[in-house]
Amino acid sequence: MNSLPKVNNKYFTTAIAVISTIIFLFPVYWMVTTSIKPMSGILATTPQIIPHEIQFQAYVKNFIQDTEILRFFLNSVIIATGSMILTLLFASPFAYALARLELKGKGWMIGFLLVVQMLPNIMLALPFFILFSKLHLLNHFISLIIANATLSMPFAILVLRPFFMSIPKGLEEAAVIDGCNRFTAFWKIVLPLAKPGLLTVGSFCFLHAWGDLLFALILTTDKSVRPLTVHLYTFVGQYGTDWNSLMAVATVCVIPIIIIFIAFQKHIVGGLASGSVK
Repeated sequence: MNSLPKVNNKYFTTAIAVISTIIFLFPVYWMVTTSIKPMSGILATTPQIIPHEIQFQAYVKNFIQDTEILRFFLNSVIIATGSMILTLLFASPFAYALARLELKGKGWMIGFLLVVQMLPNIMLALPFFILFSKLHLLNHFISLIIANATLSMPFAILVLRPFFMSIPKGLEEAAVIDGCNRFTAFWKIVLPLAKPGLLTVGSFCFLHAWGDLLFALILTTDKSVRPLTVHLYTFVGQYGTDWNSLMAVATVCVIPIIIIFIAFQKHIVGGLASGSVK
């Protein structure tokens, strides 16, 4: 008698999980199916959940006939990768210092990072524009990389700090006895042990910069440095929207995100859970 409620509860939980997954994945399914529908199917009075006709004209048009989009794709890769590297380069020693050193006002620093993390992008857009304009860095990759890295930095520091705190100090002390200084111990001992945290932070920093639109619109006017997210808006015109091309390019834009989560899902999930507990 006691086993029945447990079985029913198990099935109920599974059903809720399946329904929730379908709801969250339906926009992705709709995006992909819209990219392979003819315009008549997209504008049909009755929405076609399952496409009646499949065509790949939008993909051929945007990725084979017109290869200009590959440049925007490469721009996004450069910006996202540069932002990720810059964030890890500065956030790692900062988080290590907060975890290991007895700094005055450490609590205030952590509180400040929490507050800065909640600031919307639009509040920093104008200051960044003025700064990079005076430095003559508008329409440069470096301006977009710095802007995105600045927004990712508080999140990276707050996530990495618990990982550094969880690493036993005895390992660093043993390295110092063997002749290492603090920096060498940090580089050769601490960072390899904090690999799950670094992968977690790096993945989220990459995805944040990959999806950036605001800074790309404000800090660039030259197509040679604009990322793929800005190029998506060229399909939205004054008198209509090229839904096929828009959804086809959006589908390709999502592929790197899917690859990253599939490749590092164990590290990402484990890193966030471990960091929150620690």
